Amino acid sequence: MAETDAAEMAQAAKKYWSAEGYTEGGVIREVDYATQSGGLDPSLAGIKIVDTDTHITEAPDLFTSRAPARYKDKVPYVKLDNDGVERWYVGDRNFGSMGGNVIRKDNNKLLGRLAFPKLEQAHPGGHLMKERLQAMDDMGVYAQVCYQNSGVTQAGSLMSLGDPELAETIIRIYNDASMEFQQVSNQRIFNMGHLPFWSQEALNREARRCIDNGIKGFVLPDTPERVGVPSFLSDYWTPFLEMCSDTGTPINFHLNSGVDPNTITWEGFGFEQTLAVVATMFSIGNAATLGNWMVSGRLDRHPNLKIGLIESGMGWVPFAVEALEHQFREMMPSSKASLSRRPKEYFRDHFWCTFWFESAGPKLLLEEIGVDKVMFETDFPHPTSLYPGVQAHIVDVLGGYSYEVKKKVLQDNAVALYNLPF
Repeated sequence: MAETDAAEMAQAAKKYWSAEGYTEGGVIREVDYATQSGGLDPSLAGIKIVDTDTHITEAPDLFTSRAPARYKDKVPYVKLDNDGVERWYVGDRNFGSMGGNVIRKDNNKLLGRLAFPKLEQAHPGGHLMKERLQAMDDMGVYAQVCYQNSGVTQAGSLMSLGDPELAETIIRIYNDASMEFQQVSNQRIFNMGHLPFWSQEALNREARRCIDNGIKGFVLPDTPERVGVPSFLSDYWTPFLEMCSDTGTPINFHLNSGVDPNTITWEGFGFEQTLAVVATMFSIGNAATLGNWMVSGRLDRHPNLKIGLIESGMGWVPFAVEALEHQFREMMPSSKASLSRRPKEYFRDHFWCTFWFESAGPKLLLEEIGVDKVMFETDFPHPTSLYPGVQAHIVDVLGGYSYEVKKKVLQDNAVALYNLPF
């Protein structure tokens, strides 16, 4: 990997979300928690709601407490910077923020920022298991599929260290902690695994270890070539994709797309203006991920591959699939022999999507997308999270459907995608 590439990756980690989002400020939304913490709505009795996109903040000692002796002083640690913001460091290199948690420890919500400057200001359910499970009970959520909350375990960042063994150790520590979360939570918390995909041998070795130890899925970038790894068209990925297809282990694309929304906002916008547009476009940008896989031929090679499009919403899906149907017909006449199915069939056979704040999507488009292909999420405790009012929103947007359909969307579809043990 070129030295300039490594520098760019390190800088990207340092800028994991905008630094301005972690400064003091914003507006506190007062939450009447007593009315928002009653658990599962009676109309949903018997349904184990699976929240398919949430974030667990990596504990400050996650790596230092678990590292082998020779790596104790090399793994990531948290430091309070002079600006009053806690950040991850590896050695003296700034690896960026601790991620997003805008739920204050008194259950009120911070608007206009990405997180509180210090972990102690935020809801402890962001990183502590007992408090997390209580917050889930209060929201009426039985299980959560979780993703990282910082950039410290991102492969591009770790590649910039120039020490593959250390980088792989950090990945293994994160995955080991995720395996423990499942056990300690009594199979209610399911972190998606991370992979050292800069090495084909390390990628396949860690993927096999994770699958054998109960990890329910992996999170990947849509364009690994951006960090110097072959694209998914390359046979570099074939053994891994075969492993996932054969075992029913899903791969997930969490706001990963071939579009960087930061490049398409108007110059001169302030932080909050930019954030509103970027957050929206990141979700819609997963249409590129959908299209990439459909045109690639990979889905014909791996007929049982399962793909989650996460924290992306559902309202754009019918348009994207319909547009791809049109483009297949008009733009890809030479591909008819190499692609065995149409976009609607590829979506039906391989993809799942999620919704949280939307009303129009779940009310009007659920049957068009497919009642077996839509899941629910809250994005807790991120800035866009469906908080408060989780149960009220579910009852509103799914109220026109039968109990059986509600159970599919809220429970069964996630169980099928992630092979959950209930």
